[in-house]
Amino acid sequence: EATTLNFSDPNTKKEIVTLILQYLSDEGYTDSTRVLQTEAEDLGVNPHQFDLQDLDQVKRLILDGEWTEVENWCMKNKFKSHKSFLFAIFKQRFLEFIEKQEFLKAYNFLTQRMKPLESRQSHPQEFRELCYLLTCKSPHDSALFRDWESGRLSSREKLVEKLVNMYESDQKSQDKRRQYIRPNRLIDLMTQSVANQIHKYPNIKHHAAPQVKTLLRDYNCLVWPNTLSDTYIGHRDNVKCVEFLGKRGNLFASGSSDNTIKIWQTNPEKSNMRQIPVDSLVGHTSRIWDLASNDEGTLLASASGDGTVKLWGTGDQFELLSTLDGSTGDVYSVRFHPGQQHIVTGGYDKVIRLYDVRSGVLKRTFVGHNSSISRVIFNPYGNLIISGSKDSTVKFWDISSGICIKTIGSHLGEVTSVEINSSGGLLLSSSKDNSNRLWEIGTGRPIKRFKGHQNTSKNFVRSGFGPDESVIVGGSEDGIVYLWDIETGDVLRTLKGHSGMVYNALWNEEQSVLLSCSHDETIKSWRHVDVPGDDKRKR
Repeated sequence: EATTLNFSDPNTKKEIVTLILQYLSDEGYTDSTRVLQTEAEDLGVNPHQFDLQDLDQVKRLILDGEWTEVENWCMKNKFKSHKSFLFAIFKQRFLEFIEKQEFLKAYNFLTQRMKPLESRQSHPQEFRELCYLLTCKSPHDSALFRDWESGRLSSREKLVEKLVNMYESDQKSQDKRRQYIRPNRLIDLMTQSVANQIHKYPNIKHHAAPQVKTLLRDYNCLVWPNTLSDTYIGHRDNVKCVEFLGKRGNLFASGSSDNTIKIWQTNPEKSNMRQIPVDSLVGHTSRIWDLASNDEGTLLASASGDGTVKLWGTGDQFELLSTLDGSTGDVYSVRFHPGQQHIVTGGYDKVIRLYDVRSGVLKRTFVGHNSSISRVIFNPYGNLIISGSKDSTVKFWDISSGICIKTIGSHLGEVTSVEINSSGGLLLSSSKDNSNRLWEIGTGRPIKRFKGHQNTSKNFVRSGFGPDESVIVGGSEDGIVYLWDIETGDVLRTLKGHSGMVYNALWNEEQSVLLSCSHDETIKSWRHVDVPGDDKRKR
């Protein structure tokens, strides 16, 4: 999705690291905070600010003369003046060597450890004065040694005081540069992100706030429609098909045996009422068997018993753009290619036809079924056409060569529909043997069989993939909408409300709504309403 935040911007990267540092520090991950701080110095993240507890710890180490530990602490806490303080530590150790007359150790320490930090001396002659202590006859009589006040504890206390002064100075400098960050800012942003994901499902009414159990994946409101929302009335004969306009699905179209197509609002202003159409498309001279929309929702194709497919524009005003003919009987199915530039049709004359959308030119025909074709679809990659037929077979066609590359013939009745999942790995077929079946496309192996509904008569009863593609939804001759678990094959729920055969049920993920069309001349919408104690509301 589009965003106004540029994640390549160095300042944005700096802020992200700063928020992570704040979280790590608040949670007590001290070592991790220091490591990240060191690695983020190039981004200009403010230097790590050690806390008062760390300060008390290093004070004790200085007073006890634990110089290795003090040096390690100073290297980890690279505050602004840490090299100057390191020089002061080395000076203390050097003078203690001199006090104990360990001149060789003092010399080695001066040349190997202190010389590289000469630029950090407190005044220009300090290092030279330290060197003089190694050559003078009586170091204890030198002004430098007298100012040091030979007592070790007193000199170490002065070093502690120096550390405190450096800390306070560094703190003031940091306060001037540091932008105020509200406590728990990263947690706040995570909370906002989760809330935004939940708000993507505005049409789902929750009885209680949903519990988000992980941040590693987007929130997925896997719920099943359980409540009748709206009834759409306007057709004068049975409604054979419904189709959302585009992936967003703010509008949907319905096709009927009254030869008309009607346009409806998916989310009407006044819900739980009988809804009326916002437009009606007239032009076919026989029933509408199927409808298809392109992904943007700007084009609608209708397949009719008059042997034609019509293309309608769905802009500010719905209008007929073109009519595609060539079929010698009813056209039962139509579908847009994933590339949106072609449509495929199938029908009574057993021929699959591929048309160019813009020109209306017939590009290719596919012949091989022994009976009329009830459904044609594309796979997600657009290289295959899949067809279901009254000859009880499902065929796979190579779109380039026109050759049938695979046939599935395991159904005992006419195939009334085929659908494919978004990844292109699973195929769902419906048949007049009272079953919907799930197939593994790669091997042609049947995976699951969904039963309980009725599909035996001459009508096209169809099924499809429902919420999160983990539920199968479909119609039935008994007037009930069925929902099946894709993993177990069990009936999850039945939705009752129609007074006639349900031809199809169609789910829209963005609108979180299920539509069903029926012989009773209506379309119904079904939504999820969170009901306390409903153990079937989510997996």
